[in-house]
Amino acid sequence: MDDHKIEQGSALEPLKHGIFRSVWFASLASNFGGLIQSVGAAWLMTSIATSSDMVALVQASITLPIMLFSLASGALADSYDRRRVMLTAQCFMLAVSALLTLVAYFGLITPWLLLSFTFLIGCGTALNNPSWQASVGDMVPRPVMPAAVALNSMGFNMTRSVGPAIGGIIVAAAGAAAAFAVNTLSYFALIFVLFRWRPDYPRSTLPRETLGQAMGAGLRYVAMSPNIGKVLLRSFTFGFTAVVIQALLPLVARDLVAGGPLTYGIMLGAFGIGAVGGALISGRIRRSMTSEAIVRSAFIGFALSSWIAAWSSNAWLTSAGLLIGGACWVLALSHFNISVQMSTPRWVVGRALSIYQMATFGGMALGSWIWGLVAEGQGPATALVAAGLVMLVGAAIGLFLPLPEHTVLNLDPLNRFREPHLALDVQPRSGPIEISIEFIIREEDVPAFLEAMAERRRVRRRDGARHWTLARDIENPEVWVESYHTPTWLEYVRHNQRATHADAEIGDRLRALHSGPQPPRVRRVIERPTSLAAAVVTPKGPIDLH
Repeated sequence: MDDHKIEQGSALEPLKHGIFRSVWFASLASNFGGLIQSVGAAWLMTSIATSSDMVALVQASITLPIMLFSLASGALADSYDRRRVMLTAQCFMLAVSALLTLVAYFGLITPWLLLSFTFLIGCGTALNNPSWQASVGDMVPRPVMPAAVALNSMGFNMTRSVGPAIGGIIVAAAGAAAAFAVNTLSYFALIFVLFRWRPDYPRSTLPRETLGQAMGAGLRYVAMSPNIGKVLLRSFTFGFTAVVIQALLPLVARDLVAGGPLTYGIMLGAFGIGAVGGALISGRIRRSMTSEAIVRSAFIGFALSSWIAAWSSNAWLTSAGLLIGGACWVLALSHFNISVQMSTPRWVVGRALSIYQMATFGGMALGSWIWGLVAEGQGPATALVAAGLVMLVGAAIGLFLPLPEHTVLNLDPLNRFREPHLALDVQPRSGPIEISIEFIIREEDVPAFLEAMAERRRVRRRDGARHWTLARDIENPEVWVESYHTPTWLEYVRHNQRATHADAEIGDRLRALHSGPQPPRVRRVIERPTSLAAAVVTPKGPIDLH
């Protein structure tokens, strides 16, 4: 690819970066195989099961593990070598796919055994996805990340545009076992590229958090980030409603347009072509529309696609509607992904993305089950119409909780913190530690000070502080004291190392409001019991945080 043909900020800008380009092309092969496997599994279930809800459960069995295990996978992505996590996941899915191929080939497959295999493949996806999505920031510079996320969506949907149709041909000609065999072979290219990649991860000066601590830190960060919370609500709603087409499309192909596996593959291909188009125009749309307008339009467009599928008895008309659905699908999900990545620093990005995935795929798993039950009782057309109505509710949520606009935040580590000189021998696990900062604030500056402190409280708690309080001296009202706790000295150091350049703006505002002759006074104390033996602390020696 000629670099001079790629303009800064263009949709193809990420392909200038070698590792991203290699992984992207290898992922095309893996996604291609995965889609062929999905066609095989979905169509196989229509032939071995007698109820509509079992067909819908194929999609649920893939998405449910992502909801259940993504947070732990996100913690692993932030705590361990992401490349090795992805290699482990890919090798696991390779083994499961090979076993599924053998079981299907020898005619031993049953509906529940098929669901078990697809569930295990979903577990591998749950392990892989947070590391893969977080690794985008390791492969390309931050300004290129939106284009890289959109390009990933485009790559997946490029395979979606032809993979399902080819999958339908394979299933029709050679059976589901052949589709599973193709998926097994598709893992090797990505495994090879990941094996050769040697990313330069920044080395942490602190010991690794336990899995429980890392998961708790991720949940706390997202809970104290209201903008991310809005994204999670909308992504859950979108996943719950939009999954209706993927879950019920085999029934649409078989019952509403009287087609076979090839018809099903062509319809999935139409959905993928629409998604590729959506990815190609996503950059232009982001520049011309607000975040809320993009997502609201995606909800409405997908509702239209769902209604066309419900009321059409012509395969080509249904496919035309699926073009709209595919474009809306990629516009919404890539926008949610970009919103989370651009709002999250690197130390927690894997966990934030995993929680986003939990919301989205949790909605998909629940939606697959609910719409499958509706289709079983009332027919697939009724389920599609009902899902479209709920999509309009998802669009209306934005009237009350609009999505935030993308802003360019510097979320690189601030690296201002320097360990203070300690006179006591405080060990990494010593604690609890109480920190207090004393400010002198003029009366006329109190409103601005309180406004800044409200934001400071959110950031402190988000990064791990506990028992945050703000107090005012009743004898000297100009004196204000901010205080908080951390469980140990190690957690205090970790809390300070999580500060970003964007967070520093709050501290700069507070220091500008401080009117004392000296900078705000910081005191760090360690809580001690009243018994003499337990309270005695030796003079300070060297602290080893490793």
